[in-house]
Amino acid sequence: MRILVTNCNTTEAMTKEIAAGARAAASPGTEILARTPGWGPESAEGWLDSFLSAAAVLDLLRGLDDADEPFDAVVMAGFGEHGREGARELLDVPVVDITEAAAHLACLLGRRYGVVTTLDRTCGLIEDSLHSAGVAPNCVAVVGAGLGVLDLRDERRTESALLTAARRVRDAGAEVLVLGCAGMTGLDRRISTMLDIPVVDGVAAAVRLAESLVALKLTTSRAGSYARPLEKKRTWPSG
Repeated sequence: MRILVTNCNTTEAMTKEIAAGARAAASPGTEILARTPGWGPESAEGWLDSFLSAAAVLDLLRGLDDADEPFDAVVMAGFGEHGREGARELLDVPVVDITEAAAHLACLLGRRYGVVTTLDRTCGLIEDSLHSAGVAPNCVAVVGAGLGVLDLRDERRTESALLTAARRVRDAGAEVLVLGCAGMTGLDRRISTMLDIPVVDGVAAAVRLAESLVALKLTTSRAGSYARPLEKKRTWPSG
């Protein structure tokens, strides 16, 4: 089984970190292919970045040659970012978004969950994404840790900021915590031990759900919302 994991920004170092987290979560025999968009923002932190990121990821996906490098599913590693619906129209394999995957697993572990993300300005994006996925009613809070995406490279600072924000989420009534950024991959177990509640990492959750869909031979329905895109002329940045 081969799973394609797409970063939502152009920072190659983050793509490598996401790929490492995906491989750590994957079952034996699952191959992870990690890809970075050729254009777009270096980090996605707001509406403008999110829409640019979505277009760049879709441009990346449409340009992949499945005959040369086939894949069985796609994991979109951008927490709260746009694009998943378009990718589901575009591709004939299952598409799993880390936001949706993490929230669904959190709902299986407790009645109420909360999300810790990077900057406060991204909270609205995440809330909208959870709403469209149908899992918003179970979310008690989305809290920013006061760190930009690229600041997550500082492990000590990141852990301290995440713990502070996570305690706020727990005190708001969350029984499960979701890490709301792909750049936080790998911190779930440490935070869980410190707070004594389950912590869900979106990349790991999405990889495992993608594996399940492939194993069950399930893919996106074409009966309605995710019908194939209409045939028409479209102009893309990559030509």
